Amino acid sequence: MKPPMISPPLLNSSNPWCTSLEQLRELYDCPYTGAVTTRTSLLNGFPNDPAVHQYTFYNPSTHAAAADPSASTSDKTGSLNTLGYSPLPLATYLDFIKQIAASTSSSTSPPKSKPFIISVTGSSTEVCECYRLISAHQRLVHTPLAMEINLSCPNIPDKPPPAYHSHRLVEYLTALKTEVAAQQSQGAHTHVPIGIKTPPYTYADQFKHLISALSDAAGAAPVNQPCPISFITATNTLGSSLLLTPTLEAPSSPISVTPGSPTGLPRQVYHHTLASSTGTGIGGLAGAPLHPLALGNVYTIKGLLFQHPELEGIQIIGMGGVEDSEGYKRMRAVGASAVGVGTALGRKGVGVFAEISGKKEG
Repeated sequence: MKPPMISPPLLNSSNPWCTSLEQLRELYDCPYTGAVTTRTSLLNGFPNDPAVHQYTFYNPSTHAAAADPSASTSDKTGSLNTLGYSPLPLATYLDFIKQIAASTSSSTSPPKSKPFIISVTGSSTEVCECYRLISAHQRLVHTPLAMEINLSCPNIPDKPPPAYHSHRLVEYLTALKTEVAAQQSQGAHTHVPIGIKTPPYTYADQFKHLISALSDAAGAAPVNQPCPISFITATNTLGSSLLLTPTLEAPSSPISVTPGSPTGLPRQVYHHTLASSTGTGIGGLAGAPLHPLALGNVYTIKGLLFQHPELEGIQIIGMGGVEDSEGYKRMRAVGASAVGVGTALGRKGVGVFAEISGKKEG
């Protein structure tokens, strides 16, 4: 399957700043984005709870977190989140896209062809249903659609990211291959590219498991169909990450016993900066601290894809810590066909795309 056409090769990642209709419309209207990604949705929405699903920006050197994430300073280039998925169901995002497509078709001639990449997740059965809904929706809108399957969120208790396990990946890929073939046999298939969003891999066997799953899917029945994946979004946030904030206990607490510190002072203790559904504050790390690992992931995956003729057409959307033109150039240099932006979008707003493109807004 052909990957989505993204020109210019710059877009947002799936993140909290592409949740609402207003956010998506602003991203779509930006002349420096070549595609727009929606926040990852489920068929029925995610039970978001602001008391435990949170994010912050922080300084990677001092670990000082922003008191107000909506007013982050320039030194806070890292991010940590304990978020899940969008509280809005897939049907709502399809409606948002229909509204945006309708407004652009009436105001531009010819209509814009900027793609929407609809990020979804769920079980393999649910993801196939998502694909059916998105394929049907493609027949209703002129805007090109693609589906990204988020198999890499580290923040869902008791649901480890499927993309870390070859057999789980194969389950999703073969189910989608069967679904695409079924639509084609019924004459109802509309081309909607499919991609997967992968987690940060940290050792060789994890990369091998990814390539093995893609290759197995390419060879699975029906054998006349190629691997259903046409793009890989690499990489999602790095799980098992923790930020701590120092606080002073009440004067009635035991006095400080730290060597060299004055006696009689309240003791300084560390508490996790964010709340989380597990109560630990552990979440997914992103932004500048993730950038070297993301570059390594894109470089390694691209090299491995080229070693398999049945997979060499798969393109990579590289993301992880890109916030300026140099980061964009680095990501392109290691093999990314397009570059996604997440943390920097949350910090700087949509203007970050003009900045990366070397343009001045206003």
